[in-house]
Amino acid sequence: MTFWKDKRVLMTGHTGFKGAWLCELLLARGAIVSGVALPPEGQVSLFGQLALSDRMASAFLDIRDATAIARSVEAFEPNIVLHLAAQSLVRRSYQDPVANWATNVMGTVHLLDATRRLNAPVTIIVVTTDKVYENFEWAYAYRENDPLGGYDPYSASKAATELVSTSWRRSFGCDGLKIATARAGNVIGGGDWAQDRLLPDIIRALKDGKPVEIRNPAAIRPWQHVLDPLFGYLQLAEKVYGAAGEAYQSSYNFGPEPIDVVSVRDLAETIFQHWPGEWIDASDPKTEYESGRLALSIDKARNELGWTPVWRFTEAIIRTVEWYHLVDGGNDAAGITREQIAAFEAAR
Repeated sequence: MTFWKDKRVLMTGHTGFKGAWLCELLLARGAIVSGVALPPEGQVSLFGQLALSDRMASAFLDIRDATAIARSVEAFEPNIVLHLAAQSLVRRSYQDPVANWATNVMGTVHLLDATRRLNAPVTIIVVTTDKVYENFEWAYAYRENDPLGGYDPYSASKAATELVSTSWRRSFGCDGLKIATARAGNVIGGGDWAQDRLLPDIIRALKDGKPVEIRNPAAIRPWQHVLDPLFGYLQLAEKVYGAAGEAYQSSYNFGPEPIDVVSVRDLAETIFQHWPGEWIDASDPKTEYESGRLALSIDKARNELGWTPVWRFTEAIIRTVEWYHLVDGGNDAAGITREQIAAFEAAR
């Protein structure tokens, strides 16, 4: 807890689902947080529900704007950068691949170059995705040394982001930059209001009393509650920042236990045990490609960082449904979020 007190932390993507949860964690630990991101999408966002704009510095800008990013980095002079800003939707990456690549790859380049020009020690955690691997649809879980790849524009751009990060570390590490990357599985949790993302789509359908349309029910994914990888990011940042940080400047997977790698169908049906509903198969053989099976090995994070997932699949579902149920009933979203963080920390 004391590590983060008064650390100057620059958060990119702080207006997003994961970013808002992470800001809440950092602020509770006494960090001085400054965020840069696009404004939150939609009328409702966790960023707004947590009143983060009143509790931290916040600049709405596009990471594709190199000048704007450079000015923000130079003005804030961060000790640690947590880079979450990204175009994160697979189907949107098909619709606008140029913007997808510009955001995920060149946005990262702009950020890393801005930190390099500080000429001061900076620890940077670049958050990518479990989809950076060349997916062979095989049964075993991907390890950090497996080949990078990516079929769709989103996955491929995130694999390229890994290469950018490695190149920057090797080329400019002597300038005081410490860089590691974090590859998380599919996260769920309260406060995700994104369009065209499975969990919030399910919640919206349930609230409207409609069947849930699922386009890929047999797809298998490494589901986890959002707090599990976020605590992993914090542990990784602490390790990289420390005196022995050189040993941790690499890539780490953050995912669930192997038994919790389940299908989209299983996810939906487990949700329905706690919020009654039904789903219909909306599969379309003509739709864009999405991988059928994906799992992550978390041995490296467990052995080197001492990180391990806390909330198993069923508990993650219960906590997620609970969050939406309570908010739908008029309860304070910020208070519920903090109560769940306290419960998570107590279970660690």
